Amino acid sequence: MIADALTGQRIFITGSTGFLGTALVERLLRCAPGCDLVLLVRPGRRSSAAQRVQREVLRNDAFDRLRHELDDFDAECARRIQVVAGDVGVDGLRLDHEGREALASCHTVIHAAAAVAFDSPLDRAVEVNLLGPSRLAEALHAVGAVAHLVSVSTCYVAGNRRGRAPEIPVSDTPFGPDVAWRDEVTAARRARADTEAESRTPDRLHHFAKRARAELGAAGVPLLANKAEKLREAWVADTMVEIGRARARALGWPDAYAYTKALAEQALSETRGDLPVTIVRPSIIESALAEPRPGWIRGFRMAEPVIITYARGLLREFPGIPEGVVDVIPVDLVVAAVLDAVARGPVPGTDGPSPPPIVQVASGSTNPLHYRHLVDLVHDWFSQHPLYDAKGQPIVVPRWTFPGRGRVQGQLQRAVKVIDVAERSLATLPLRGGQARWAAGLEERRGDAARALGYVELYGAYAETEAVFGVDELLARWSTLDATDRATFCFDPRVIDWDAYVMSVHLPSVVEHARVRATPGGRSGRSRTERLRQRVLAPERQLAAFDLENTLIASNVVDSYAWLATRRLNPVDRARFALRALAEGPSLLALDRKDRGDFLRHFYRKFEGAPRAQLEEDATELFTWLLLTKSFPAGMRRVRHHRRLGHRTVLITGALDVVVERNLGPLFDDIVCARMGTVDDGRRWSGELLAAPPTGEARAQAMADYADAEGLRLEEAVAYADSASDLPMLEAVGFPVAVNPEVRLAAIARKRGWLVELWSKAPGGPRPPLPIGPVTRRTSFAAAADSERR
Repeated sequence: MIADALTGQRIFITGSTGFLGTALVERLLRCAPGCDLVLLVRPGRRSSAAQRVQREVLRNDAFDRLRHELDDFDAECARRIQVVAGDVGVDGLRLDHEGREALASCHTVIHAAAAVAFDSPLDRAVEVNLLGPSRLAEALHAVGAVAHLVSVSTCYVAGNRRGRAPEIPVSDTPFGPDVAWRDEVTAARRARADTEAESRTPDRLHHFAKRARAELGAAGVPLLANKAEKLREAWVADTMVEIGRARARALGWPDAYAYTKALAEQALSETRGDLPVTIVRPSIIESALAEPRPGWIRGFRMAEPVIITYARGLLREFPGIPEGVVDVIPVDLVVAAVLDAVARGPVPGTDGPSPPPIVQVASGSTNPLHYRHLVDLVHDWFSQHPLYDAKGQPIVVPRWTFPGRGRVQGQLQRAVKVIDVAERSLATLPLRGGQARWAAGLEERRGDAARALGYVELYGAYAETEAVFGVDELLARWSTLDATDRATFCFDPRVIDWDAYVMSVHLPSVVEHARVRATPGGRSGRSRTERLRQRVLAPERQLAAFDLENTLIASNVVDSYAWLATRRLNPVDRARFALRALAEGPSLLALDRKDRGDFLRHFYRKFEGAPRAQLEEDATELFTWLLLTKSFPAGMRRVRHHRRLGHRTVLITGALDVVVERNLGPLFDDIVCARMGTVDDGRRWSGELLAAPPTGEARAQAMADYADAEGLRLEEAVAYADSASDLPMLEAVGFPVAVNPEVRLAAIARKRGWLVELWSKAPGGPRPPLPIGPVTRRTSFAAAADSERR
């Protein structure tokens, strides 16, 4: 019996935080109570290996059944599981003394760790997938362990071949490429170095900086630099993905995953020495048939993203061969086949130069699921159980016509380009609020099209595969099992009823894990916006920081300057001023987008020589005639609401102190603003600021300094702003709020799930085409300043 054969064994497992690895740990704990486990886990940035096991493995719902069956689940895990830190992606596995001793004490090693994404960067796939098994073999030799290595590979090492793919070594595959795996490792590492070097050339760095500014605007040097570096890293990763994809397809494999797994088998065969090895090759692993419960799945595998995208009506077509076989195998059958290999131990006569035994766990040759049948099942299920759109209406799923992959890719590529052009065009327009949110929705549609294109590029080859994976060895092993083992460790693919599995097990599980809307009608309970607003206005918040322009008032420094400069001019001179301002508009817009601080300095220079008393008097009138009529009543109420809750309120603005302090001071606890110096014994303004205006990252620093001085925590702070240039302030707090956001900020807020408030001016206020105010015979401050300069 398998359970008896596992009794007394210490089993070393890699990849326990993954889908297959978690299922292996659960089944061993539940069905083989006499064995102990050693889990090799790579520490996280902020968590140890043991913490990762607790959080990512043992808390998974796969263990719910075991928790119910055991009196003390935690004690059982502590008794039977040892966690060691390490990494199969580096030479030596990064094992410390404890890890080496644990490895030396084990009887069997199950290697299930892998970079399973089909679009992994080439060098990452090489280090983990190709070299991982050989590194384990080397580590076993280094500690003197006498252990059996069970290495999990994939059926798709057979490549893009047609016809039967038997359980034989890759090197023995007819018509296969003759590739030296060591040369491939060297080439992949060199490609990474070359790509990194290329990403740091002046032209590339300029390109990344330009893209960062296009996405974030004048968000400040630190944020722009950080964004540019992220774009550089993404470009390197994307380039390495494309290099891997091109190399794999040139050699006859669908992607870098299958390519590196195939070379890993060759490398292990050459480097294992006398180490006994068994290779288990599953096909496409999907949700559980029965164990630990029907439909159990961890994360989305290959088919799930495609299925959900189809169910949402976003994937109108997908390539594939109708009569082709989609070789799917439930995860619990793979687990059982692996544990059967562990229980059998080394096969006599295969611990030397002889090829290791290979067991393929697949369904296509004995119980095929044809592509058309699968598509029909999915269509029928979602026709009976549709997903629902934002309005609560059912989404009608299309019927696929099985076009070629090239045609579908072409359609989606064109769609992405069209949406991309429209999105860039809208980004240049001065859209705000609801209009900007519509533009941000366009970005979401582009993302949907890009994801659909990615699925076609990644998985299209698997839908068009014509290989039939043989399972002779698998069935031969199955034939030797007694009734008890067959019931407890089933790995016979012939037991699967595909209609029942797809319709009653897999698709309900996919919908449950996708967190999509599966019920009709309007949403019950509070909306997402209401829930976010409740969190923002919770009593435990400590600080509320507000921007002014386009956040609390529909005005800006240009409006204020124009009003002040023209207040005492006659209508003709006002019109001349307006024409000059319009002519200067494009250069001012460019300056504002480049650097908000320089933009403010440019305007405040115009106040040089202005009489201080006159400007202070006019500033009071400015509040009544302009700012008050353009204010957002909902914004003003929000400030008062925060104060009623006991939150500290602070206004952080680049507007001048002479304008905001005397007019808005009573509304806030404190104001941080731009301050201008004086000359002529304080009688005239100098036109120069006393300190850098609070813009970009300076706003975030001013808010942080204020919170520190007041003993407040930014994690419990709220920030309100309207522009991507305010990102540093918004990102610094625990609860950012985008108010009437411009296009860039609307897109960012949508991606990050921030609260968006759309506040409007009170109806009925004056909307003159030119600045208005009582015309007097006194000279305007601008004329007075000009006279002073002359």
